[in-house]
Amino acid sequence: MIRYSLRCKDGHGFESWFQSADAFDTLSARGLVSCATCGSTEVEKALMAPKVQAKPLSAPVTEVERKIAALRAKVEAEATYVGNRFAEEARAIHETGGDKPIWGEANATEAKALIEDGIPVAPLPFLPKQKAN
Repeated sequence: MIRYSLRCKDGHGFESWFQSADAFDTLSARGLVSCATCGSTEVEKALMAPKVQAKPLSAPVTEVERKIAALRAKVEAEATYVGNRFAEEARAIHETGGDKPIWGEANATEAKALIEDGIPVAPLPFLPKQKAN
């Protein structure tokens, strides 16, 4: 089975399942695929992204993976995650003479500006875990 995102000549979008790619082509050529909104049989496949599920590693295998996992655990336990406010927070801590450990994201321009201003930063070899909403 394959699911396609479809669009009719009038721009209505909808999805439908087919037994195979060939089945869609055959049914469409015979005028048997129609728009769910207006009934038009002038239907084409729309651009769609595949659904890919990221599967985390079950456990670190190599020595490097073990060291990165240990670093992640230390950072998560000892530093405050500030997300995309990293540059702003790092600058504020530096200006007040504080030493609060933080981590988060900064774009290249923000990171370069922090370094040029003498604010110590370093990239981490991992991304933040997805936060639950």
